[in-house]
Amino acid sequence: MGNQKTYAPSEEETGEPVRSAVGTKTVCEDSGGNPMEGREPTIEELMVSSPPSHRVLTRRALFKAAVCGFAGLAVYGVEMDRHWLETTHYDVHLPGLPADFDGFRAVQLSDIHIDEFTEPFFLRDAVDHINRLAPDAVFLTGDFVTYQLVTRKFARGSAWQCANILSRIKCPQRYAIFGNHDVMVSENVVGAALKDNGITVLRNWHIPLERSNGRLWLAGVDDPVEGRPDPEAAIPARIRNRPNEPVILLCHAPDYANTLLKHPAGQTVSLMLCGHTHGGQVRIPFMPPVHLPPLGRIYVEGWFKLGSMRLFVNRGLGTVGVPVRFNCAPELTVFTLRAGPLPASGS
Repeated sequence: MGNQKTYAPSEEETGEPVRSAVGTKTVCEDSGGNPMEGREPTIEELMVSSPPSHRVLTRRALFKAAVCGFAGLAVYGVEMDRHWLETTHYDVHLPGLPADFDGFRAVQLSDIHIDEFTEPFFLRDAVDHINRLAPDAVFLTGDFVTYQLVTRKFARGSAWQCANILSRIKCPQRYAIFGNHDVMVSENVVGAALKDNGITVLRNWHIPLERSNGRLWLAGVDDPVEGRPDPEAAIPARIRNRPNEPVILLCHAPDYANTLLKHPAGQTVSLMLCGHTHGGQVRIPFMPPVHLPPLGRIYVEGWFKLGSMRLFVNRGLGTVGVPVRFNCAPELTVFTLRAGPLPASGS
């Protein structure tokens, strides 16, 4: 076929230095066209002689980017969102609330889950925040400990650590109920730890809260998932439907409200405060919560109106399963009670 010649543009035509490659050896020429064999090119010469590179987006690069993205989300969920304590404030109008209780402020803290996985420093931060709020009462709605990965013996020790930190709450009116994990670990142990640290436990019981000439009733039921709730004992007939003496109920699992409303005692409750769900804990946008516990799948977080009763579900402080929250920050709730008619907004 004869000799074939391949045309290669000169440096004058391209404005760039000429580079040729043979096998794996790169032969470079300097700016004067002289070969540089026999010596290593300098960094400056390589920078001048190398044409601009063009990156190709490969599947490996996409995989690395995805891994980095998920790692970033994991760090955010473990360290940022899990420790980003949000304080929410609500004015709550209760029918029949005595005028003396207008402006009464109560803080709700729920689902602490100390040691698995809530660190003691985070609980201390929450207590410090409660003290800065200077409420009239503090309601602790269960799951002080966790019984999942650790042993019962370890969790029982954690109960005392948790109660000791809670004893630093300066508000003298501190009331608690049990959650399902407390029951699984031991209500006797968790209850003893709380009581020895000055916290009143309302296990199927009630107590009057009084201010001047006004009174309201605070009741609590045992955990509906693992315990034995008794509405009849918690809200006996003698405190039901008393004029200007509304009933506030503490109950760990919110879906128990549907059962409670079928009971005469439940029908007299004005406000029910719950936890248990962690608000879903991991909330991926446009998707339902990844996991919800039994009796926590209907009322997940926030406010619900159930006949004459208003239900609130707190997102809690801690986590279970994995030490992660996403799009669902831990919550401390401040309720300011208001007397008088319910406003048009329904708050």
